[in-house]
Amino acid sequence: MRNFLLTLLLTVYSVSVMAELSIQITQGVDNPIPIAVVPFSWQGDGVLSEDIAQIVVNDLEQVGEFRALSPGNMLSMPSEENEVFYRDWRVLAQDYLLVGKIDRAPGSQLVQVQYEFFDINRELKLAGEILTGSVSQLRDIGHEISNVVYEAVTGTRGAFTTQILYIVADYSPTGEVLYRLEKADYDGQRAQVLLESVEPIMSPSWSPDGEDVAYVSFETDLPRIYIQNIVSGQRRQITNYPNINSSPVFSPDGTKLAMVLSKDGSPDIYVQDLVSNELIRVTEHPAIDTEPSWSTDGRSIVFMSDRTGQPQIYQLELGAPSYQVERLTYDCFQCLKAKFLPDGVNLVHVRRETRQDPNYQIAIMNIDTLRVITLTDTALDESPSIAPNGSMIMYATKFGGRGVLDAVSIDGRVKFRLPSSRGDVREPAWSPFFN
Repeated sequence: MRNFLLTLLLTVYSVSVMAELSIQITQGVDNPIPIAVVPFSWQGDGVLSEDIAQIVVNDLEQVGEFRALSPGNMLSMPSEENEVFYRDWRVLAQDYLLVGKIDRAPGSQLVQVQYEFFDINRELKLAGEILTGSVSQLRDIGHEISNVVYEAVTGTRGAFTTQILYIVADYSPTGEVLYRLEKADYDGQRAQVLLESVEPIMSPSWSPDGEDVAYVSFETDLPRIYIQNIVSGQRRQITNYPNINSSPVFSPDGTKLAMVLSKDGSPDIYVQDLVSNELIRVTEHPAIDTEPSWSTDGRSIVFMSDRTGQPQIYQLELGAPSYQVERLTYDCFQCLKAKFLPDGVNLVHVRRETRQDPNYQIAIMNIDTLRVITLTDTALDESPSIAPNGSMIMYATKFGGRGVLDAVSIDGRVKFRLPSSRGDVREPAWSPFFN
C-alpha cells in the first residue's frame, strides 16, 4: 500500500478560485484505443465529492488516444480481480480494463483507493495498488491512476498530475483591465490566483522543482522580474534595471535565471546567478535579442533576434569563447518563441512562412536534419509550452474573438482547447513533473 498524501501546491493567501478553463477535444486519432473504466465501488457512507473513474475517463479521452466504453454498455461491474471475466470484455471489443474500489474508515477523512488494470487480449494484470489520501485528494488520485494507465499502454510517462500557469486579462464594461496570474491542473480545473493587478503581468515561468514561478509585473509602472513561492506566496524582486526587464526563465538546475535587459542599450540576453546574484551579459548586439530558452542540458540558450532584419532563432553556447552564436532558422520569413523538446534535438517554435502569409503557427524543427513539421492551422498562435513528457504542446491562440489556450500533440494528430468563460487567456507555462 502506498501513502498518497500529496503535497498540494496551494496559495494560502489567495482569496478567489477561478474555475474558468475546461478542456474541449477538437481533434483525436482515427482509431482510439478502446478501454473500459468501470465505476469504482464506494464502501463508505455518503456521496464522494469526486468520481475517480470519470476523472480517469476524462484524462484518457482528452489526450485523444483512448475511447472509453459507456457504463451502460458494460456486461458486469467488477471492482477487483476475482470478479473480472475476460470474455465479457472481449465480446465488447475492449483492449484494456480498469476496475477499483474506494473505502473510508468511519469518521475518518482518509480514503483507500484500490485499483487494478488489465490487458484483455493477453488476460494479464498490468498494474494495481492501494493509494491512501484525504477526501480532498480524490482528484489527484484519479490523475495518478491515469498516469499509470497511460504509461502502461503507451510507454510514455503520463502528465496528468502536472499543472499550468497562464495570464488572464479580464475586461470590464468600462474598458478597464484586471490581470491575473493563475495556476490550474493541466486540464484547467482547480484554478487559483497567484497574483492580481491592474497593471500587466507577463512571461510566467516554472522553476524546475515546481516550487517557484518567475514572471514580469508592471505593478511599479515599469517592467520588473519577480520570483514567487507558490505555496507561501512569498515573493522577491529580482531586477530593478532601467527600461526593459523581461522574459525570465530558469535554468534546468534552477540555479540561474536567463532574462532580457536593455539597461546597457539594446535588449540583450543576460544570465543571473540566483545564489551569488552575479549578472552576466551573454549577447551584445545593436539589434533586439529576446525570448531566451535553455537547452535541456543547460549548456546553451536559444533566443530570437532580428539582427538579420526579421526575427530568426539563434543558439548561444555558454561554454564557448565569447559566447559563440549560431543561427538555426533560415527557411521562414519569421521564426520566434523557440523551446527544445526533452530530446534536445527538436525545436518547437512559432513560424510565419512568408511575408505574404500573415499567419503564425506552431511548428517543430529538427536542428540536425532541418526537417520542419507544422502542427497547427490557426492564424495567431503564440507562446508554445511543452508538457514535461514531451507529448503535447500548449499555446495561446484566438477563438471567437478571445484569447484561449490550445494544445496539440507533437505528431499533430490530437488537439484540445481550454476556452475561458471570460477574459483573454494567454502565455501558458506547463509545469515540470512534481515527483
